[in-house]
Amino acid sequence: MFGAVQFGVLAACVVLFVPMGMAGWHLSRNKVLFFSGALFITLAVGVHLTPYFPAFSSMLSSSPSLSSLPSSPVVSSVNRDSCIAWLHDIEFQNNIDSNSSVSHTKSSWKWRDSSNRLVDCVFQKLSKSDASDLLNGSWVVVAGDSQARLMVVSLLELLVGLEEIERVREDLFKRHSDYHTTVNSIGMKLDFIWAPYVSNLTNFLVELREKRYFPDVIVMGAGLWDMLHVNNASEYGVSVKMLKDSVMPMLPVTPAFEFEDRPVEVRSPHMFWLGMPTLVNSMLNTEAKREKMTDDMWYAYDEQIYESKLVRKFGGPLFLLDIHSLSGRCGSLCTDDGMHYHGVVYDAAVHVMLNALLFESQQRLT
Repeated sequence: MFGAVQFGVLAACVVLFVPMGMAGWHLSRNKVLFFSGALFITLAVGVHLTPYFPAFSSMLSSSPSLSSLPSSPVVSSVNRDSCIAWLHDIEFQNNIDSNSSVSHTKSSWKWRDSSNRLVDCVFQKLSKSDASDLLNGSWVVVAGDSQARLMVVSLLELLVGLEEIERVREDLFKRHSDYHTTVNSIGMKLDFIWAPYVSNLTNFLVELREKRYFPDVIVMGAGLWDMLHVNNASEYGVSVKMLKDSVMPMLPVTPAFEFEDRPVEVRSPHMFWLGMPTLVNSMLNTEAKREKMTDDMWYAYDEQIYESKLVRKFGGPLFLLDIHSLSGRCGSLCTDDGMHYHGVVYDAAVHVMLNALLFESQQRLT
């Protein structure tokens, strides 16, 4: 199947060599010029109209924006949605390590093998090599609060290893600051944008739209700071709706979402919403947090995500990375302060994201 570059070369050859061949058949100069001009105009109009016909455009695309792995899951379109719905069906194993002077928890995770889902959906814990192949040459942006920063840590740990993480940890964890790096071995650009409020995310998207230069993957999420410092779910909901309004214009091709109460089935770019974690109120380390960051307030904030239809789960454009579900399954043994969880939770979230990218890429290839 032709790619866009090959199609352009073919068109150029047609425009160049067909008139030359006609001239070789001793047609008059005027006829050759007329035919070649008509052919050029037809091809030019066709090239400019191609983006408005998705079916034909997809034929000209030889690959998605991200590389797909040779071992990427081949799942029928019938099963794809159900497989994606099962991506968060993960269980954690917590073991108390009492060999050292201070006992601590060592945790691991795996997908639950229910009803042969692992066989049918081919969920994968990607190796460093496979993750590198998938993200090769891409630009990834993670924007949000401390939860988003921990996602960056887990992604980098997978791609470059723990030793490299320790080397850059001081820069990565500078308080309330952005972080930018490039994984030179695969040409991947990774940016962390400190954006603790939803309005910060909206401003960031507006800047991207003005530059008209978009990342391949955007992961974003905010809510904890708002819950602590503003503590008003209704105002949070207004901000989330403004964020969704900013997301929609930058999606030339959007996911399945509801428009005027009717589902619209279209393809999605790679955009993710990072959900808020489970809060263990008794473990929160300040009185203000324990007073304001209650279960009731958490659910009031989450209700605003539902009502805004920001995430695909609720009829919106963004894929939800459900940190609430993952952290809740890992439990209180996986957190030291009731809010920030151990790396195993974010490692699982990274693999949920990467597998979602695999499904998205496979969808674009079929």
